[in-house]
Amino acid sequence: MRPGLYILVPFELGRAREYLGNPYVVARELMAGKAYYLSHASAMDIHAMVTQPQLMVYVTSPAPMRGRTVLGTEFRFVRCRRSAVFGTAEHWVEKQEKVVVSDVERTVVDGLRQPQHCGGVTEVAKGLAMRRTEVSGKKLVDYALRLGVGAVIRRLGFLMEAYGIGAPEELARLRENLTSTYNLLDPLLPPEGRFLARWRLRLNVSLEEIRAVAGS
Repeated sequence: MRPGLYILVPFELGRAREYLGNPYVVARELMAGKAYYLSHASAMDIHAMVTQPQLMVYVTSPAPMRGRTVLGTEFRFVRCRRSAVFGTAEHWVEKQEKVVVSDVERTVVDGLRQPQHCGGVTEVAKGLAMRRTEVSGKKLVDYALRLGVGAVIRRLGFLMEAYGIGAPEELARLRENLTSTYNLLDPLLPPEGRFLARWRLRLNVSLEEIRAVAGS
C-alpha cells in the first residue's frame, strides 16, 4: 500500500503471496493518519444494515484522496468539509484492530444525501428499517439539521414517518425547515410519481414499496 507497510499472510493460507486482510483496516491505513470515517455502504455493512456482500469500501474524509484498487478491492473516497466530520465512533473490526465509522444515525443521513454510494434510497430505507427499534429519532433529526441539506431533511422526514420513528415533535422540527422546492425521493431513478406536499417530495418510489422493504 505504501513503502514499509506490510501485512503478514496467515499461516493457514500456506504459500499464498497475496492477502488483503480486513479491507476496513486497509482503508484506515490508506488514510495514513488523516481524518476519516468509514461511511455509506461500508458503514451500513459494519452496522448490519445490508443483506448483500459489499464489494467496495467507502471512506469519507476532508482530505483529498484518489480512489484506488488493492488486490481486487476498490476503495472510494468521498470528500467532505472538515465541519461535517461528526456522528462517528471507533469500532472494533478485529480483536486488535479498530476503525472510525459513522454511527447508525449518521450512516442513514449520509445515505440520504448521497444514495449513489449505498445502492439507492430504497437500500438506505431497508437499512433504517432493520435498525428502527434501536435508532434515535432525535439524533437523526439533529444530524440532518446540522448538515442543512434540504433533500436530506425531506427524505428523512418521509422515512421516519413511514416507519414510525421519532416523536411528533422531532418530525415537526424537520417540517419547520422545509422550503417550497420539491426533491425526488430517489435521485437515481427517473422523475416520475406523485408529489407529496407534506414533505415536498416527488415519490418516484411509492410509500407501499418503502414499507414493503421493511419486511424483506
